[in-house]
Amino acid sequence: MHDRVAAVPTHCPYCALQCGTWLSRRAGGPGASGGPQEVAVRPSDFPSNQGGLCRKGWTAPALLSAPDRLLTPLVRGGDGQLAPADWDTALDTVAARLQRVRDAHGPDAVGAFGGGGLTNEKVYLLGKFARLALGTSQIDYNGRFCMSSAAVAGNAAFGLDRGLPFPVTDLAKAGAVLLAGANPAETMPPLMRHLDGAELIVIDPRRTRTAERAALHLQPAPGTDLALALALLHAAVAGGHLDKPYVDERTTGYDAAWRRAVAWWPEHAERVTGVPAADMYQAVRMLAEAERAYVLTGRGVEQHSTGTDTAAAFINLALALGLPGREGSGYGCLTGQGNGQGGREHGQKADQLPGYRTITAPEARAHVAQVWGVDPASLPGPGRSAYELLDALGTETGPRALLVFGSNPVVSAPHAAHVTERLAALELLVVADFVPSETARLADVVLPVTQWAEEEGTMTSLEGRVLRRRALLDPPPGVRSDLEVLHGLATRLGEPGHRYPTVPREVFDELRAASRGGTADYSGITYGRLDAGEALYWPCPDTTGAGTPRLFLERFAHPDGRARFAEVEHRDPAGTTTADRPLYATTGRVLAHYQSGAQTRRIPELREAAPEPFVEVHPDTAARAGLDDGALALVSSASGRTVARVRLDGTMRTDTVFLPFHFAGRGRANLLTGPALDPRSGMPGFKVSAVRIEPWAGPE
Repeated sequence: MHDRVAAVPTHCPYCALQCGTWLSRRAGGPGASGGPQEVAVRPSDFPSNQGGLCRKGWTAPALLSAPDRLLTPLVRGGDGQLAPADWDTALDTVAARLQRVRDAHGPDAVGAFGGGGLTNEKVYLLGKFARLALGTSQIDYNGRFCMSSAAVAGNAAFGLDRGLPFPVTDLAKAGAVLLAGANPAETMPPLMRHLDGAELIVIDPRRTRTAERAALHLQPAPGTDLALALALLHAAVAGGHLDKPYVDERTTGYDAAWRRAVAWWPEHAERVTGVPAADMYQAVRMLAEAERAYVLTGRGVEQHSTGTDTAAAFINLALALGLPGREGSGYGCLTGQGNGQGGREHGQKADQLPGYRTITAPEARAHVAQVWGVDPASLPGPGRSAYELLDALGTETGPRALLVFGSNPVVSAPHAAHVTERLAALELLVVADFVPSETARLADVVLPVTQWAEEEGTMTSLEGRVLRRRALLDPPPGVRSDLEVLHGLATRLGEPGHRYPTVPREVFDELRAASRGGTADYSGITYGRLDAGEALYWPCPDTTGAGTPRLFLERFAHPDGRARFAEVEHRDPAGTTTADRPLYATTGRVLAHYQSGAQTRRIPELREAAPEPFVEVHPDTAARAGLDDGALALVSSASGRTVARVRLDGTMRTDTVFLPFHFAGRGRANLLTGPALDPRSGMPGFKVSAVRIEPWAGPE
């Protein structure tokens, strides 16, 4: 136990905007977290949220006293039931069974699956644990399902991937902002404060809350975003808006990109996308004529089997208009998860080492191995991407044991019924969590870990700013940190304890050394500097400067300093409609919930606001299917079927239905999504499934 102060400055536990908050204790009896019954939250005047919070942020403390909070390890017994166990028994059980699997089938028979909500310290130590203590290449994380397409496209275009290569506050001076496949009015509402002064152009198949605030809403058919982006580039060039001096001086590859776009004149693209050609021309004029303009993409652009090419096509548009690397303008990706940025930088990805280093690069392997005190040859190579890893579980050539930290793939993964079957086929499933998520309920061993208000660490926001998470409460008795879990398992597997520190500050200092010289260089960032209130953005290679708030102002990160246009072409989505499945289903988030809903579905106010799965349907579409508002509908795809309550919405396209993916059981939206992946990023096609909809004949 530690002497805790009455209030701490910290950040919201949810999205990548990482709104600044103050947490304080209010009088009351002891709650599940061992502290006061109630924790009060209030927003701070932090630059990203400027004194605002969304509904999720205001209610976040309620999760600390969730009635079903995990407070003791659970081990599945011979009767098939999970039963309480002490920590030594639980960790001994896990280590012994991991060792048996490795001895029988080799190190790649064991895997690890991380999360975009883990702190930088947890991400770093999990990657190190997987490669040294387990000796496995089989590690990836749920962020592969979120930002991976934009990350691949950004690295290819700019030589570096940082969600926003500028501070979020820069958006406040924009004259025009294109939001492609992003709905921040629901997913990160305080961001909208920075967009109040701009004319918004929103691309979304739905008329979302963000689209309602737009000056112009382009409503394409799901899966046609790439065709639309090509047409916007065509409109920019044909309309005389190409910034030729910028293209000549700061980019390469324009001619090849234009050869693809030349066939996509807006009138042709209108027939594919359903977006009027006049609106395409207007969108480009709004961007080109604004003194300051931005192109921002979100999951709607990226979560396709063509997601990388689609993100690249929007980058092409931004480059043609001369926006990236110009102060007051630019391109950015609205990273989603709380540590979605840091989570993809420090080693929990299948192909990566800390500092955003490539695991196959000899110099990267040598540097990290030196920090870790091992032979570079001992480090495994790249492994499977997230869905490929889950798909291989329990198979002859795949992992037979899996450790899950900070993720709930039973709900959040595509092809959800199949993924659930693969998890059930494992010889050993271990889940570290603070609530009994749907994945935890399948586990052989469940390890109770700390929540956000009970732990120290760092997070990296969508703008690349490194932030301090601070603890207000001590964890309840029986609960350990993820760092302590990794230490306990590593030592039982024969690793020296000093390799796995349990103090976050010590882990971060090692992360600094491991990232030194890498793309995401944190070596100049210290807890002391963060605690002193310094605003530090990576790359930050020395302890005197503020790092790099604005990237690319003088040169891009490629060796020649130039950005790259991408040569991309539209392809039909994997979920093309048929006579039997004539509708597109698209998935997404709603204001009240976050990700798989494992946290927000436990908060009474949020559960009351969005209590059950629903499907938004145009009234004409519903009438053809024999459905009334409020009825239960069966939605079926080639991958599976789900049951949801009908909500009639006259703004929906008549060929499209929408389902939020936050719900469990028979209402899982990802029962519909399929296994098709982007060949470059490994991103599943969450945004397009061909479905039919009909009345549900089963029980209410």
